[in-house]
Amino acid sequence: MLELLTWAVGGILWVLSGMHLYWVFGGQKGAKAAIPSTGTALLFEPFFSSFHSYGAGLLSCVFILRSIGDFKWVGFFKRKKGTVFAKWDTVLYSPLCFLLGTAILIIMFLSTA
Repeated sequence: MLELLTWAVGGILWVLSGMHLYWVFGGQKGAKAAIPSTGTALLFEPFFSSFHSYGAGLLSCVFILRSIGDFKWVGFFKRKKGTVFAKWDTVLYSPLCFLLGTAILIIMFLSTA
C-alpha cells in the first residue's frame, strides 16, 4: 500500500512539474485556471522577480555548499576517500553541484542586468 501511495504522489508531482515547465516556456493553455483573477485582471504575476531572485540565490548556495562539502564525507574537500561513493562524489556529484550552482548564479545575474 505504501509503495502504491508513493508512486501515486510521485506521478502527480511529475505531471504538475510538467505543466509548470510548459507554462515557463510560454504555454498558455490552463494558465487562466491556475492564477487567481478578478475576472479581467490577474491578482498577481506568477514569475515576479524578487521571489525568483531569492529562490535562485538560495538554490545556488545550496548547490555550491554541497560541492564544497562537510570536509569529511562529501564535497571537493572531503577527507574520507576510497569508497565507491567518494569516487563518484569526486568525479561526478560535486562537480555537477558546482556547475549547477554557478550556472544558476550566472543566469540570475544576467537576467537582472
